[in-house]
Amino acid sequence: MAPMASMAHQAPLTHPVALLARRAATALAAAVVLGAAAAPAAYADAAPSASPKKLPDGLYGSKDPQYDGVWRQSLALLAQDTVGLRPAGSAVRWLVEQQCADGSFSAFRADPGKACDAKTMRDTNQTAAAVQALAALGGQSDTVRKAVGWLKSVQNDDGGWSSVPGSASDANSTSVVIGALAAAGEKPRSVTSKKGGKSPDDGLLTFQLGCDAKEGERGAFTFQLKGAAPNADATAAAATGALGKGFVVAPADGRANTPVKPLDCKDAGKKTGKGDLSQAAEGGAAYLVAQLDKNGQHLLSAMPGAEKQPDVGNTADAVVALAAGGHGAAAAKPLKWLEKNAADWAGQSGPAAYAQLVLAAHATGTDPRSFGGTDLVAALNATGPKPAAAPAKDDKDGDSSGGGSGIWWIIGVGLAIGAGIGFLLSGRKKNQL
Repeated sequence: MAPMASMAHQAPLTHPVALLARRAATALAAAVVLGAAAAPAAYADAAPSASPKKLPDGLYGSKDPQYDGVWRQSLALLAQDTVGLRPAGSAVRWLVEQQCADGSFSAFRADPGKACDAKTMRDTNQTAAAVQALAALGGQSDTVRKAVGWLKSVQNDDGGWSSVPGSASDANSTSVVIGALAAAGEKPRSVTSKKGGKSPDDGLLTFQLGCDAKEGERGAFTFQLKGAAPNADATAAAATGALGKGFVVAPADGRANTPVKPLDCKDAGKKTGKGDLSQAAEGGAAYLVAQLDKNGQHLLSAMPGAEKQPDVGNTADAVVALAAGGHGAAAAKPLKWLEKNAADWAGQSGPAAYAQLVLAAHATGTDPRSFGGTDLVAALNATGPKPAAAPAKDDKDGDSSGGGSGIWWIIGVGLAIGAGIGFLLSGRKKNQL
């Protein structure tokens, strides 16, 4: 794994991080691998840090959860549920207790007994991740309902979301919220902004580059608008979100080998060529395949001041996006690259990274317990409280307010990087691939 080894010798990151966005766990992972610490003072004041030597009971990961606690916990629980494991009650309870009274989640609250106030940095990405995990686990309908209500309340006029409410929408945040809405049983298209009546679909499509873009950029999604460059991370997220899917994508069926189709720009009269959401997802998938082929079956990332390096987390997301579109053959190549190169990254990054790989394996019908010689499930479980067992099918239909001492979430349940912050936003703009 020469590429990953070289990453450890890159210069530390020096740019200030203003906020955490979608994959809270991959950028932290990148920061860890690059030997850097990215901690914005403004965020630090709002989200007190826990001592690495005394982490909260039930939390997954051994690193400071200040920027990715809820994110990495959500992905860890979701990955365990995906492989048929029942997460530990203490782990679910920790996540539930992180919720603010208004339904939102921040990255980490050192004292969940203290009410959230105006200084609490509420985050749509952390909230949407928690929704996806808790909706999958079941038994937390009130928590999910309140979180979804809060997400709806901070929807931007263009139909999209930003990581921090009040900021401009971005493709990644919009996509992760779409996944949360779908997981909670909502119809994303029916969730419209109070002003303008725009849906998440409307917001997501604005980030895609169409036929008026350069040939090699068509179909890609930008992180934000106005002259932004194509972004592979945003494209992977948006290609999945455009299909109304979240972190968990069921293994592809008979459409598994559907070839990708670039945006159709033959008609000179078409100004965008983006069409509907399915076509938008196809265009995004085609861009990802082109980038994967160009870079040796993996995507690239480049931190400020550092050379471009293989981005394991984004590559895993691309695998999920391709599988979501039924492009199993296209997903197979980067999946093999992950099997050969992702183990060290996940080991350094923590639970969210292991979870990303478990979800990529699940989406492609690959056994996560034998992933390039690594048992991803065992490795993930080792980063936190031991899960209980495989859940009974009808367990997921209960509600946390019900009775019955035999149901795990009723007995006191409640309820990145450690790794995987696929991206952190600077006060200026996210680094573009």
